[in-house]
Amino acid sequence: MRVGVLTGGGDCPGLNAVIRAIVRKGVAEYGFEFLGFREGWRGPLEGVTMPLGIPQVRGILPRGGTILGSSRTNPMKVEGGVEKIRANLASLDVDALVAIGGEDTLGVATKLDTAGVPVVGVPKTIDNDLSGTDYTFGFDTAVNIAMEAIDRLHTTAESHHRALVVEVMGRHAGWIALHAGLAGGANIILIPEEPFDLDQVIGWIESRFQSHFAPIVVVAEGAAPADGQLVTQDAPRDAFGHVRLSGIGEWLARQIEERTGKEARTTVLGHIQRGGTPSAFDRVLATRFGLAAIDAVAEKDFGKMVALQGTDIVRVPLAEGTGTLKTVPPSRYAEVRTFFG
Repeated sequence: MRVGVLTGGGDCPGLNAVIRAIVRKGVAEYGFEFLGFREGWRGPLEGVTMPLGIPQVRGILPRGGTILGSSRTNPMKVEGGVEKIRANLASLDVDALVAIGGEDTLGVATKLDTAGVPVVGVPKTIDNDLSGTDYTFGFDTAVNIAMEAIDRLHTTAESHHRALVVEVMGRHAGWIALHAGLAGGANIILIPEEPFDLDQVIGWIESRFQSHFAPIVVVAEGAAPADGQLVTQDAPRDAFGHVRLSGIGEWLARQIEERTGKEARTTVLGHIQRGGTPSAFDRVLATRFGLAAIDAVAEKDFGKMVALQGTDIVRVPLAEGTGTLKTVPPSRYAEVRTFFG
């Protein structure tokens, strides 16, 4: 059997660990051949490939990013996209496809499965917002990077007695903000799931200043005031219809300065959160996902996504992994509100 592998969407720590596990087990236990598709769905759509075997996966376990490259190409927006992918797979003698990605990448995989293309999905997103799996690899690394930044910002906030706003990733789900803020001892955490009352936020900040400590505010990029709207960049939408979010941190810092008279500064972590070497947790989870994915291919159990449920790696229908976003429940947000102010 010849198996194609692709990585789509934003890069993420742990992608190379998945690729390595797929190839190592696929070659050693099943005698499969592999073909790497370059730059996400652009690879099978345009027939852009690279060799993928044991030599190509040596030494890549600790590397961030993806040796296959990635993109936000959406074949469903291309006329005859499904037929082009099917024709390219046939011409390259590819019998099955492993798609590693998040909501958008696996959404395309779901549609291809419906069209009869043999595909297995591996969930990937630092936002941890895919349903069907308890955790996605990349999330732990992103949280640890954000937590370390918050730890470092505490000292400069106290030294200058100013408010510091830390903007982290999280378009629709605030998992990174929630975990990093709680682990880093933030005084306020704002997430997309809970529109915030600006007056209440200012009250918490003033209370913190009155206790002679400087506040740290962690805000997800998709958070918005209850009487306002998302702050976005003036940029075109991507192929999946997403606007580019950024600016809520700066907006909030201006509001803090105007309403408290205290200095406020913003740190936007941006792509730093998903760059660099993956954590031990993410390396292990990504490896387990890769091993399980190639088992599914060998058993011809297509149309499935591997997932973590408890401590077990299981398979769920692709549609279950992409049907709804996994957002922060009110009970989890209520836990961290104990530390606000």
